[in-house]
Amino acid sequence: MSVTLHTDVGDMKVELFCEECPKTCYNFLALCASDYYNGCVFHRNVRGFLAQTGDPTGTGKGGSSCWEQRYFPDEIHENLKHSRRGILSMANSGANKNSSQFFFTYAEQAKLDGKYTVFGHVIHGLEALDDLEKVPVDEKHKPVTDIKIRRVTIHANPIAEWG
Repeated sequence: MSVTLHTDVGDMKVELFCEECPKTCYNFLALCASDYYNGCVFHRNVRGFLAQTGDPTGTGKGGSSCWEQRYFPDEIHENLKHSRRGILSMANSGANKNSSQFFFTYAEQAKLDGKYTVFGHVIHGLEALDDLEKVPVDEKHKPVTDIKIRRVTIHANPIAEWG
């Protein structure tokens, strides 16, 4: 299962770990399919650490899951780690408080293991991640020029079968 995020700095194709993280992937795919992420900015971009997006308000304080409740629980697995560049993980506001925001790692981030749900990784388009990491940011790590997700292509959609 994969999706491509078409961004202002290029395309990133991501493989999702649907078997290991079914709720997280369901939420992500449902939001992708509803165009929820279209126009979302990368509101946090810390060189050598991560790039975060998925908040339609662009503030880093918004976003909601695809369900009626805003949050859904973590799906943390010992075998899924922030082990390299290009790992896709849910951002959260505490344990079991996942909504719509997610991030890509710029390098191994072992200190994030056990705290954030890893649910995919970049399989094509790491050069777009390279370009994103080089974008100038302000003192709060927000890019000085908005970098947006233009649209998302879902290459296969297992949630259509789960419905």
